[in-house]
Amino acid sequence: MGKDTWKWILTLIVVVGAIYLAYPPKEKIRLGLDLKGGMHLLLQVVTDDAIKMESDHVVLRLQDLFKEKVIKFSRIFREEDPKTIIIEGIDPSQESLIKDAIDQFANEWDSSISGDRVRLTLKPNVAVYIREMAVNQAIETIRGRVDELGVAEPVIQKHGADRILVQLPGVDNPERVKRIIQNTALLELKLVVKGPAESREELLKDYNGVEPPDMEVVKSDPVKSRVQGYYLVKKVAAITGKDIRNARVGKDEFNQPVVNFTLSNQGGKIFEKVTSENIGKPLAIILDGRVISAPIIEAVIRDAGRITGHFTPQEAEDLAIVLRSGALPAGIKYLEERTIGPSLGMDSITKGLRASVISLIIVMAFMIFYYRLSGLNAVIALILNMIILLGVMSYFKATLTLPGIAGVVLTIGMAVDANVLIFERIRENLRLGKSVRASVPEGFRKAWVTILDSNLTTIVAAIFLLQFGTGPVKGFAVTLIIGIVASLFTAVFVSRMIFDFVLSSKKKLEKLSI
Repeated sequence: MGKDTWKWILTLIVVVGAIYLAYPPKEKIRLGLDLKGGMHLLLQVVTDDAIKMESDHVVLRLQDLFKEKVIKFSRIFREEDPKTIIIEGIDPSQESLIKDAIDQFANEWDSSISGDRVRLTLKPNVAVYIREMAVNQAIETIRGRVDELGVAEPVIQKHGADRILVQLPGVDNPERVKRIIQNTALLELKLVVKGPAESREELLKDYNGVEPPDMEVVKSDPVKSRVQGYYLVKKVAAITGKDIRNARVGKDEFNQPVVNFTLSNQGGKIFEKVTSENIGKPLAIILDGRVISAPIIEAVIRDAGRITGHFTPQEAEDLAIVLRSGALPAGIKYLEERTIGPSLGMDSITKGLRASVISLIIVMAFMIFYYRLSGLNAVIALILNMIILLGVMSYFKATLTLPGIAGVVLTIGMAVDANVLIFERIRENLRLGKSVRASVPEGFRKAWVTILDSNLTTIVAAIFLLQFGTGPVKGFAVTLIIGIVASLFTAVFVSRMIFDFVLSSKKKLEKLSI
């Protein structure tokens, strides 16, 4: 071998390393949804909900602050546009106090005072930030819920400005997973002003049929609530799901499933204040916009509570899961859904592997038939290419999809294409009367620029697919990129090394089997 010893050592290290990384393939190669079976979901976050929640918190803070500083006002409420808050009934002589209060607790809002009315508008850059944070928080919340379900190797990532891509391989109960993911689990504890009433009209009879700006009508849950009807509650919640520190399933005095929860320190202080000021009044427990119970506040409560309702054990456990992982900051819409059964995935694996093996055998047979012993050189390079491809995919934990298998088949063609270019250049040199020892390096040199150019353009195209494509398309791009890089190593470096070994082993070589 002589001076080429380092080439053999490098090739050996690469191949042995690839085999080590890829073995056993069943454990090391991750399969995509189309091969393993599972769920593919594309979700949209309703970011307006996050803006509404932020506005409600500002309303609550301003109400407390105005009372504390003895600033006169009749009411503070959020308009239909969630980015606008109105303060009515102010005393113009307290304008400086009002501005100081707004600067202190609502400095992310632009304010304008006209007569006895203040208008607050959320700053555009803050609105953008809240929307972005809502999507990011939704991703983390969904990831927490999926982890609670024990799904192995899920894919949960941002897809565009307000969309989330969720891929869950091996899911055997798609409906439950969908329910848990989409369940906003927006828990709100609101003081009841009136109700329950049989109809909305009856509830609002004392208000001329119009819902007051600082209140809202909420209907009881038709399944979970023991009392059916409509409730008029304060618009701003005293406690929300974000104040919950932990949630666990328990049993009530009737041995029915309930969800016990504990509050954070800040939430506990707020709850203590609310309950101490409203003993004897009903407090509505609202889950995702429906009242599930409205117990009477009988004593001061600080840091713990119980959610009761007509829950099944499974429903109680699911509710505890979503409360532990945190409420979604906004509603979720399903834009796309695909469920693939494991039997269909196995069928895809079988057919994909069969196609790959058949294409590999045909290409190998053609190369040996057409290029003789030099074709055997290409076959060795092709086998090493496949080994390196599997090893690199295992190392980077790349997911093999059905389009990815198509990428493997295409890689076989691309790898052989490089060998064909090299062999044809060597043949040209031999036909021109050059010696074998001169023709081989000259053939590699002439073919290298063409090989590099064609492979680079393909890699650039694959990078665009990787950047802008979704799941299966990305699988194709990843496999193709890895395969092309591996083929540059095997078809050029390894193949040249084998030719050099043959040439150096024979002092006099007049013919080349090509």
